Formats: sequence, structure tokens, C-alpha cells
Amino acid sequence: MSSLGIGGLSLAAALFAVAGIVGLLGYVRLAPSDPARWHVAPVPGPDRDLAGGAVRNLSGVSLAQLDRVARDWPRTRVLAGSVEGGMITYVTRSAMIGFPDYTTVQAVPGGLLAHARLRFGSSDLGVNGKRLDAWIARLGQE
Repeated sequence: MSSLGIGGLSLAAALFAVAGIVGLLGYVRLAPSDPARWHVAPVPGPDRDLAGGAVRNLSGVSLAQLDRVARDWPRTRVLAGSVEGGMITYVTRSAMIGFPDYTTVQAVPGGLLAHARLRFGSSDLGVNGKRLDAWIARLGQE
């Protein structure tokens, strides 16, 4: 059998690897988002950064105010919920690969509770916390 090598790999093995990578990237970008899994109330607690997300408490802010900021954010859309319902979950996708992150914001007495988290992997490298902090800064909060 002839071997058309690419760095020690046969052409068939290289093509198989490329097809696998393309398939994985396609799945990440096109996988459906199940509202039953992601549109869940955030767990109350202090502001905190997690390995795969972040939780923030916002006082004196309405869900309608935050909704305007979130809907204006690049690559962000509503997955489920409404201002009238008191809770909204947004999907924000990364620019290059399209990794989905989910942010659920719930109206609570005195303000809002927000939980942003990743879908794939185990670390978001702080992206979700930075996004929440940017949304808060847009609202004029610090």
C-alpha cells in the first residue's frame, strides 16, 4: 500500500482527522439549545466567578433595562422567557467557533440575579463574568 505522508500520517488518516474536526465544529455551532435544560432559575447567592461561568446580583435594575442591553450585545439572542415572565435566558455565541454560552437573568426583589455559564468544556476563561460585568457597566452600575 502506498503512503502519501503528511508528517508521518497517511493521507487517509489526515483526511479522517480533518473530517472529525469539521464535524465537531459543526456540532458546536449547530447543536440545538434545549430551553428545558438552560432556562432555569439562577441559584441565589453572592457574586462569584465559577470555572465555567459567573453569578452576579444587580440591585435597582429592571429586567427590561438589562434586556435592552443583552439584545444589543453581539451574537446574542433570546432562548426563552420574557420581561413579562420575570426571567429570560440568552444564548451568546463566540465569534470564531460559535461556542454557546447561556445567561439566565431573573427578576428578584430589589433587582436581578444573573447566571452566565458555558455549554461545552470545563472552563470559560472568565468570558461569562466579563460579559456580565460589561452588561452591568452598560447599565451604569459598578
